[in-house]
Amino acid sequence: MELSNLKPQSGSVTSKKKRLGRGQGSGKGGTATRGHKGAKSRSGYSKKLGFEGGQMPLQRRIPKFGFKNINRVEYKPVNLTKLQELIDSKKVKKGIINAESLISNGLVKKNDLVKILGNGDLKDAVKVEAHKFSKSAQEKIEKSGGEVKII
Repeated sequence: MELSNLKPQSGSVTSKKKRLGRGQGSGKGGTATRGHKGAKSRSGYSKKLGFEGGQMPLQRRIPKFGFKNINRVEYKPVNLTKLQELIDSKKVKKGIINAESLISNGLVKKNDLVKILGNGDLKDAVKVEAHKFSKSAQEKIEKSGGEVKII
């Protein structure tokens, strides 16, 4: 083996490209296959996302829909049936259902705002504390002898 017959291993060299922009004698000098003038011929050119050659881009041609209220307050709904299940399984202490008891039983998360909805019935008199109540839920809780407190 001598230096004159060293070659790269077969398959290791995949490209046999001509080097661009290395003089007229190379065959790819001058414009280096970029053509004459224009943004694409210059260094530092990068096409902007969604650019369509000056034509009005698709994202500007399509009409926009909807409205997102940035002041919207999102409440986590809890039905009276779930509250009755908590009472039946004796997971509620002293007949008071508040945010802490709902969090400890996995119905809501720590920072959630709670709204009690009127789906179902309450059999027991319970004091319920939440951020909001539906009218039907409030009526059913008071009808069963319970108390409603808005936090």
